[in-house]
Amino acid sequence: MPDSQIDFSDLPESTEEELRRARRVGRPKTGRTKQLIAIRLDPGLLAKLRRLARKRGKPYQTFIHELLDKATTRVA
Repeated sequence: MPDSQIDFSDLPESTEEELRRARRVGRPKTGRTKQLIAIRLDPGLLAKLRRLARKRGKPYQTFIHELLDKATTRVA
C-alpha cells in the first residue's frame, strides 16, 4: 500500500523533545564500506545458502560474503 493511501490522521505530532532524542537507526558503521552489486543466482542455490546461513545464525548476505572471501583467498 503506498503512503498516499495510509491514514495518518490519528497519529500525534512528535514533540520537540522526542525529535531531539531521536536517533537514526540502521546498519552499524564498520569502517569497511561495501559496494552494492546485483547478481543472478539459481533460486535453489539461494535457498540452500539461506538455509546454511540460518543454521550458522548469520544473515545470508554475510554468509555469502564470507564464502566468497574464503574462496578467493584459496585461489590467490
